[in-house]
Amino acid sequence: MITRTAPSWQTEDWQNALSSTIRTPEALWQALQLPAEQLAEIVAAHGSFPVRVPLTYLNKIKRGDPLDPLLLQILPRGEELQLAAGFVADPLEEQNVNPVAGLLHKYRSRVLLVLSGACAINCRYCFRRHFPYQDNGLGQHQLEQIKAYLQLNPDVNEVILSGGDPLAVSNSRLADVFAMLSSVPHIRRIRIHTRLPVVIPQRIDAGLTRILNESPLPVVLVTHSNHPRELDQDFDRAMDALKRSGVTLLNQSVMLRDVNDSVAVLEALSERLFSAGVLPYYLHLLDSVAGAHHFGVAEEEAVKLMHGLQGRLPGFLLPRLVREEPGKSSKTLIDLNLS
Repeated sequence: MITRTAPSWQTEDWQNALSSTIRTPEALWQALQLPAEQLAEIVAAHGSFPVRVPLTYLNKIKRGDPLDPLLLQILPRGEELQLAAGFVADPLEEQNVNPVAGLLHKYRSRVLLVLSGACAINCRYCFRRHFPYQDNGLGQHQLEQIKAYLQLNPDVNEVILSGGDPLAVSNSRLADVFAMLSSVPHIRRIRIHTRLPVVIPQRIDAGLTRILNESPLPVVLVTHSNHPRELDQDFDRAMDALKRSGVTLLNQSVMLRDVNDSVAVLEALSERLFSAGVLPYYLHLLDSVAGAHHFGVAEEEAVKLMHGLQGRLPGFLLPRLVREEPGKSSKTLIDLNLS
């Protein structure tokens, strides 16, 4: 039996952690004692997408190991500068489903709010690494426009808070957004997609859990973890605090070359998530965003990995293998019976 205690983190704890970040290739190289010959490559790739790594995540990475799976997710690499067929700046064509600044309406019953362009960590495979956040800022005027849009679209019953990372904003800002959404009669629930509880678990502070606990709408929080070593006791405490606030907890991952493209790692991730009270939800095939082709795992290989997982995990710990495609009415479930 796992014994957990509720965290007593304060707002300044996560804000301090958010500001304590590595932001240059040189600082990353020095902190992790990487081989000197790699530095030029890191510096060159950094220009295409800035380095951002909080110390809370950096401390989980093995020093001196250029192949550490946590490091590979945040380390600029020369491959990012290579052109690859089919890999583009807007792989999901989100600019075509952006009717109001800060709002994406891909699916009939759900909309997504780009609540913040900020992230605690810059993952090199991010499908929004080229997203025009500067055109999608959410000030009070934009929130009023979004409310009007929701009122005119009664088929929408779920709002997903995304970004960037939606938990990068203040608790007072989140409270305002929750109040606005709760005032629209046909909205049934709020979903939060966030990586912050993985990289800075202190973000799940008393102020946030109070907002979630007092929400008149059910809340689903979807964490983003790709490897079991990303999860620690602080993550467990954060998840426990969220469960105590009545939040449903799920996780989505991206299948990444040399990070989690093995049955053993994916099995360990599902089991580790369950030990923290989180259910695996989606396992995404890589979105074809420019600069990330080297992370790709072929669909056929992914299906074989899923077959291996099926033999090791109960069905409720098996994430659904999916691909997101522009213009589709939902995510595409990958057929695991492919020959």
